[in-house]
Amino acid sequence: MKIKRHSAAFAVLAAGALVLAGCGSDQNTPQGGGNPALDGLQVECGTKPVSGEGSSAQKNAMDVFARDYGLKCAGQKLNYTKSGSGKGVAAFTAGQIDFGGSDSPLSEEKGEVAKAAERCQGNPAWNLPMVFGPVAISYNLPGVTDLTLNADVIAKIYQGQIKKWDDPAIKALNPNAQLPAKDVVPFFRSDESGTTENFQKYLTTATGGTWTGKGKQFQGGPGVGQGRDGSDQVAQSVKATEGSITYVEWSFPKNLGLGIAKIDSGAGPVELTTANVGKAIEDAEIKGEGNDLRVNLDSIYGNKAPGVYPIVLNTYEIVCSKGYDAETAKSVKAFLTVAANANSDELEKAGYVPLPESFKTKVLTAVNAIS
Repeated sequence: MKIKRHSAAFAVLAAGALVLAGCGSDQNTPQGGGNPALDGLQVECGTKPVSGEGSSAQKNAMDVFARDYGLKCAGQKLNYTKSGSGKGVAAFTAGQIDFGGSDSPLSEEKGEVAKAAERCQGNPAWNLPMVFGPVAISYNLPGVTDLTLNADVIAKIYQGQIKKWDDPAIKALNPNAQLPAKDVVPFFRSDESGTTENFQKYLTTATGGTWTGKGKQFQGGPGVGQGRDGSDQVAQSVKATEGSITYVEWSFPKNLGLGIAKIDSGAGPVELTTANVGKAIEDAEIKGEGNDLRVNLDSIYGNKAPGVYPIVLNTYEIVCSKGYDAETAKSVKAFLTVAANANSDELEKAGYVPLPESFKTKVLTAVNAIS
């Protein structure tokens, strides 16, 4: 199954739990307040607060969702705790929260699918991809404001095979750039990171398996690069170091004014923009069944079509298809409906991209089917 497009939706790290409330009744009274998408949106708000826990990658998106939820459903609130995907899944399957936030869908091998079904009163849980965001290849190279890279070059930098910015492989992609004979200084995440895991998946897919590192711990060449703890530290290290490069969520280089490389997957350089990320998501394949919307990320990472920016992450809200009490179901559906229509400008400021219209339709079909 393929998802088409219109625009697209990921991740900046923040801390702590979120509580955001509105005031007034729980009826469907439009409270637009800066998000026109909420005006006329039909939701039945419910009476119970909504609780979620998990992925830190989507925490800042949750801030945006919570604000809009408070605007649309006066008196309602979202409580979301950033604790990591594993803890979010565990809390969901234990019935401690209404939805789990996760960088990955439920795992059959780990028994998560069965545990979630048990939590949902014998009904399947669904993986709903609500948050998308690009990873930027950010660099600090004075005098070079337009840089193009590809997966092979990026992999060779992190494997230690490309050590200078004027390497012939980089020059071939940038024939008009004045590339200095300066050392390339790669930075990577030293902590376990969903960003690292997906970046390595991208390199593996886009290089045809030349890159073999995998998992949340970065696995570059021996002694290559410098590790930093967290997205903020890798971004700040690039800002402070001429000749440096890293992979990091989009909002960080945007906010710091760092260079962001274009990516050439074979059909020419592609800039990191909302529209170009949207083109990647519109062609993404769904490998789940029915309303279980598991995204096949290889179909994004391996997309070589013109105008596609392919380094895109997604996170899921894990929900019960059935098994909630009536008021919880009503509140969860209202929150997710608002989230799918969240303020696009605010999402982009936080480093995410809005859900494409056709993708949003699939998500809302699943949300409406929750009972």
